[in-house]
Amino acid sequence: MSNIAILCSGGDVSGMNPALKHFVEYSLQKDLKPFFIYDGLEGLIDNNIKEVSYSDVSGIITRGGTKIGSSRSKRFMLEEYRKIAKQNLDALGIDMLVVMGGDGSFRGMEIFYKEHGVKFCGIPSTIDNDIHGTDYCLGVDTALNIIKTSIDAIRDTASSFKRAFVIETMGRDCGYLALISHLTSGSELCLIPEVAYDLNDYEEDFKKQIKNGRRYFIAIVSEGIQQDSQEIATWFEEKIGMESRVSVLGHIQRGGNPSIYDRLMAYKFVNYAIDGLLHQKNESVICYTKNGFEFKSIKEVTSKTKELDTQLLTCLKCS
Repeated sequence: MSNIAILCSGGDVSGMNPALKHFVEYSLQKDLKPFFIYDGLEGLIDNNIKEVSYSDVSGIITRGGTKIGSSRSKRFMLEEYRKIAKQNLDALGIDMLVVMGGDGSFRGMEIFYKEHGVKFCGIPSTIDNDIHGTDYCLGVDTALNIIKTSIDAIRDTASSFKRAFVIETMGRDCGYLALISHLTSGSELCLIPEVAYDLNDYEEDFKKQIKNGRRYFIAIVSEGIQQDSQEIATWFEEKIGMESRVSVLGHIQRGGNPSIYDRLMAYKFVNYAIDGLLHQKNESVICYTKNGFEFKSIKEVTSKTKELDTQLLTCLKCS
């Protein structure tokens, strides 16, 4: 019986717990001995590793976040600590890893494989959906649904008070969350890092809309744009003449009950990751594209910045 472990690295997402549950179930089905590495790469260094079974994942499928914790590890960037991590795995006979995280985590694991030969498969897991080579990352659907619920609720109060609301989403330098939320919520303005903008271009049209009876505006902005959200709100007040409020959704987007789609994708990602490791996919990331699931190299997913769908960007310009 071979031993296999799973860890979470970087930011948590809703979908990790369903993935952990199925990791245990599918590993045992494949006659593998499953282990959890707690607190990410830090736990790998500190030997916080435990053999697990069905009882360890009972009831976690409905929970956001990750039962086994996560971390961002500066120590793992140093060769001396990677050697310790390898010794910890060797002591338990673990020679395969499933890693849920982003491109930074995958780069670290690539170095680990080249130095010590520990096979791994990465599962893209970030609500930012900013990993090149995959159209979908675990946790994105739940985050979008949380944003949807928030926008719908804010719209109620915006319309009641004749206000403009500037709603800030996460995403770092990727505007995916803001773009999709804009297109599916009917908001009046969307600003993302990928598209240059000039607020003056909207001034005449927005004033005309008010003259024709518009009572409120919803603006969705990504955290990575050139201005902060308060500046956008100030523009609404000073140039458009409408009282404004800012709502920064923040980390509420990262938690919450995992959606059906994220639970299903967690199941599929884990299946492919484990099967890939058993069939000599020794250093890869399992990605999801229009062609279905594909194994891609670390170089491919980390060599370029994720580009948003051109059709969606066209829709933004038309909206």
